[in-house]
Amino acid sequence: MKRMLPLLIPGVILIAIGLVWTLQGLNVLGGSVMSGSSLWATIGPIVLVIGIVLVVIAVILRRRRGAS
Repeated sequence: MKRMLPLLIPGVILIAIGLVWTLQGLNVLGGSVMSGSSLWATIGPIVLVIGIVLVVIAVILRRRRGAS
């Protein structure tokens, strides 16, 4: 569990941030300087994918540790 948390917590945070940035870039979430900007519509999914990768790695490490 200790090896999993350093990847899981940042992964979940990056997923949330990436999702918000994507939605702002696509002008789904308004009220920000980032709203409607193609830059954030590009950066958001990249951050989202990095977060997903971290969570998947954390889950794989958890399963390996549980199996041994």
